Amino acid sequence: MVLVHGRTADGRGLSVLRLRDQHLEAGAVMPLVPGKPIYGDVVRLKPRQELPLLFDVQVDYSAPTSERGSPRGPAQVATDRYRENWDAIWARSAEPDDASN
Repeated sequence: MVLVHGRTADGRGLSVLRLRDQHLEAGAVMPLVPGKPIYGDVVRLKPRQELPLLFDVQVDYSAPTSERGSPRGPAQVATDRYRENWDAIWARSAEPDDASN
């Protein structure tokens, strides 16, 4: 079961609380985007009649446990903004460098 309680900070997804195996988990539901990696489970949400923000969960794909909640090292920070700034600093220019002659 999933309870929606708001939008994610970027506005692209929904912040949720999920009851799974008698444990309460906080998370987010995001739309699938072609070419982007999948983290966690791929689910379908079926609304309940009695409460509009409460959904039953159908799991279509469950990520292996090692991919879901067990990081193997420090967090990787690679947001779109990070990549744009990296390219702005380190991308090679199309013009040859005069100092190398």
